[in-house]
Amino acid sequence: MKVLVVGSGGREHALAWRLAQSPRVQTVYVAPGNAGTARDAGLQNVPITDIGELADFAAAQSVGFTVVGPEGPLAAGIVDTFRERGLRIFGPTREAAQLESSKDFAKAFMKRHGIPTADFETFTDAAAAHAYLDERGAPIVIKADGLAAGKGVVVATSLQQAHEAVDAMLVDNRMGSAGARVVIEDFLSGEEASFIVLVDGRHVLPLATSQDHKRLLDGDAGPNTGGMGAYSPAPVVTPRIHARVLREIIMPTVTGMARDGITFTGFLYAGLMIDDQGNPRTLEFNCRMGDPETQPIMARIKSDLAEVFELAIDGHLDRADIAWDRRTALGVVMAAAGYPDDPRRGDAIEGLPADGNGQRDDALVFHAGTIEQDGKVLTNGGRVLCVTALGDSIKIAQSAAYQCAQGIRFPGMQYRRDIGHRALSRKR
Repeated sequence: MKVLVVGSGGREHALAWRLAQSPRVQTVYVAPGNAGTARDAGLQNVPITDIGELADFAAAQSVGFTVVGPEGPLAAGIVDTFRERGLRIFGPTREAAQLESSKDFAKAFMKRHGIPTADFETFTDAAAAHAYLDERGAPIVIKADGLAAGKGVVVATSLQQAHEAVDAMLVDNRMGSAGARVVIEDFLSGEEASFIVLVDGRHVLPLATSQDHKRLLDGDAGPNTGGMGAYSPAPVVTPRIHARVLREIIMPTVTGMARDGITFTGFLYAGLMIDDQGNPRTLEFNCRMGDPETQPIMARIKSDLAEVFELAIDGHLDRADIAWDRRTALGVVMAAAGYPDDPRRGDAIEGLPADGNGQRDDALVFHAGTIEQDGKVLTNGGRVLCVTALGDSIKIAQSAAYQCAQGIRFPGMQYRRDIGHRALSRKR
């Protein structure tokens, strides 16, 4: 069987790598892929991004099924197009993907269906937004309504910072159309976790829990990014909290979408804030796997992932199960100079394993913002690599990941030195 993975980031490299392990899979195409997927002997890059051309390719190559990585093609309706052509694909329709592509849609949906989340208001007028900020005070959260590549959220610790964020989006148009409307919501305190499930329209299959590190700098300081590292499992999600999230957030979302006339299929990612009393509330929904959470999650899967996707596409997730490696997986993102505001491209990367994600020092190196030119691998985006390692404890996985990361070099390279610190602090 041939499989197509759509996307070019670390998430897609990890998904494609895991799918290639399946004895049922002959070829994994990655469109458009990156330097890592190009160098991985089990994968084949396809230089196509147009949705219609991707459907043509899948039909011509008799692709068994397609998995969509990033949010952009989902919001643009790739699932609708493929299904209209009779092509098997895992992901939400354009209408269902509004849970991610519009923060206002998601917040209104949660309020309508009683899903726990922060209080909010939505604005297109800057003066009204400023007045609301003065009324609510800080800390407070300002979100661009549309897709902003993980950079549309400002957690403002002061009113000045909040007002500046509103002006940047509604007055200066720095987020383009994504920031033409903003959601302002109350700040929630606690510990974040990522809760990702597969959905076939009715049934749900939870993946291993994980925790992302959004801030650029050690100690959760600096600006928000698309994610600087992650680990799985997340100790903050206890069995009791896991059951509550399924009962109070995940299943009400699936059934609520159905009641609204929208059948949800694909990945459903609930970004959670868990307070000191163990109460989970929803920060956001994504309609795809997280990046960099995917990398440690894929490292831990022991089952045939292709079989799981086929059951999901056929509406039989109730028959699926995933076996997990008992070890912890931890991934460290290596980012380009200037990330997140103005990442530099074209810097040569040295010290990489010979193939795309070859094992080195007990770690896997998944590529994201990379390109191959004249036999050299160069930086080609903000988040460049995710070095991911397995270990019998969070500390062992962390040590293995950082040992591998220290052997990789490119000018201006940035990475955090404390990925996993929350899990480590829990064990003391």
